[in-house]
Amino acid sequence: MAWVKKKPDLLSDRASALTAEIASLETQIKRLDAQLQRGEHPRLRSTAVPHGVTITHTTPAPVPRPAPRPPEPIFEEVDQDRLKAHHENANTPDHYNELGVRKYDFPALLQRVGDFFRGPTTMNPKLVSYLAAGGVQGLRPLRKEKRVARNRVIALAIFLFLMGLGVIYMFVRSR
Repeated sequence: MAWVKKKPDLLSDRASALTAEIASLETQIKRLDAQLQRGEHPRLRSTAVPHGVTITHTTPAPVPRPAPRPPEPIFEEVDQDRLKAHHENANTPDHYNELGVRKYDFPALLQRVGDFFRGPTTMNPKLVSYLAAGGVQGLRPLRKEKRVARNRVIALAIFLFLMGLGVIYMFVRSR
């Protein structure tokens, strides 16, 4: 009967542990604030200024070292012909008809339509695949999502019931 047991929810356990830690820190802050308000300061010995006779040492100020010069930037040669050749290729006279109007480019249209339906690429495709596959274990759906899913199932059941009644009515009426 292991399937009857409820699986431990790791996120809820961690959230309750963090809530307990936050509560303990808040009580500690309140206690220290109350001590401050009452004037109870902890007795600390200051080591910044020693008690008694103070001896001053005069040392010359250190000469600041000059800031290191940044290295000269390294420029790489870029083949400009390759970059320009792609754009110039699209505007050859073969792409225009005798009236000077650009000819219809069917493969480019298919590419644009495909890009439109594909949508933009994600910044983190691994996270998207985890979320799509339900790979984040222990993460329960929100109440609103549960309600929407329940309403969809109820609407589907009502629709199928009405369709069944319609089929039965048509069958009985045709006899």
